[in-house]
Amino acid sequence: MLSDSTSPAAPLLPAQSAAATVEAVAARAARVARLEESGALGPGPVREALLALPRQILMPQAYVRRSAADEKPPRWDLLDFSRPADREELLERLHSGDSVATQHDGEPILGRPPGSRRGGAITAMSSTMGLTADLLQQLDLRPGQRVLDVGTGAGVTAAAACFVCGDEGVVTLDIDPHVTAAARERLSALGYRPATVTGGGTTGWAASGPYDRIFVSFAVRHVTQALVEQLAPGGRALMTLGTSSPSWPGLAVIDRRRDGSVEAQLRAVEFGHRAGAGFDRLFLSAAFREEITTADGWTQRSMLAPPPDTARGMWLALDHLHPGLVRHFGADDLTIGAPECRSWMRVRAVSDRRWEVTTSGPRDIWTEIQDVAGRWRAAGEPDVYRIHFDADGGQRATSPNGALTWQISPGKTGDAR
Repeated sequence: MLSDSTSPAAPLLPAQSAAATVEAVAARAARVARLEESGALGPGPVREALLALPRQILMPQAYVRRSAADEKPPRWDLLDFSRPADREELLERLHSGDSVATQHDGEPILGRPPGSRRGGAITAMSSTMGLTADLLQQLDLRPGQRVLDVGTGAGVTAAAACFVCGDEGVVTLDIDPHVTAAARERLSALGYRPATVTGGGTTGWAASGPYDRIFVSFAVRHVTQALVEQLAPGGRALMTLGTSSPSWPGLAVIDRRRDGSVEAQLRAVEFGHRAGAGFDRLFLSAAFREEITTADGWTQRSMLAPPPDTARGMWLALDHLHPGLVRHFGADDLTIGAPECRSWMRVRAVSDRRWEVTTSGPRDIWTEIQDVAGRWRAAGEPDVYRIHFDADGGQRATSPNGALTWQISPGKTGDAR
């Protein structure tokens, strides 16, 4: 546990074999080094937290998928750090660049036997270390701050907040009591005892507020007013804003000024958190992916270049202005489908400044892209938009020059577009 409210101490670790501890420390240090080399992690308290916090204590068990991505029913193995045969693979999973699956079909997490599972779905996971490191650095954690961690997961963010800020002011909240129970026990094993509570994430936890920092680890459709109200003057909240498509997330950064006013931005980002419970999520099935990458359609030649992947502000605007599109990132060429109406588009370069565009279905996705790309360029090619909170409760995203705007959520009257 922290010795006082201003200086973090190394966590207290449960007894482990010397060999297991050495292996875990080496894996953790190697992952932190890779994050530094990639530019995703810089010096500071977040780096020190990631170096110090043993992920195998927070996630002593994790699932590894043994079936192909589209195989039905899916098959997983639950690895366990206490079993020497599992240890190497589990450490590799915990310190990889991937998310870590921690719960299957809403099961109790504590006391479960390792082994195989079939069918069902993964219902809880820990985000990638790269995403977590980036967001924690943007959160700018400091000793003594009050922190609300919404969406406990494996407790990684809560542990980092306890390490940097001290556990007395940290609250971690999750809708699943099994997740909450596991996090409480494992954080305690590290010597941390934040308030670990069960409840709906979008309503926050006003009883312990206001908070200097609020971190939401799942995507929401719009900025949650209840969380904004629980933000202290000088405070900051971060949350992924998403739509039904998983392809083009936005990061909402909400700052409450010292005078109590609120300023919010929507930043186009490459990666974001997965959608929370009840989110209607679109995806490209295996059959649809096969169709849109191989089937014939109406083909035209174009001198208009497709926007690059780095034009994230354009893709974010497209997702909101023409919803229902999903990018097939595994395809060689730019390939996008609209699962609800079975429209699709693929674009490939055929020569210098010439592209071949093949489309199918009732939607003209290529025209939609070029329409938004033109509006985005006229708006100054922004990657950051301002979020406006309207008097009727609606929310809008607007480019800095006001030329490009869309509705994030409707007010008390009006529709979602």
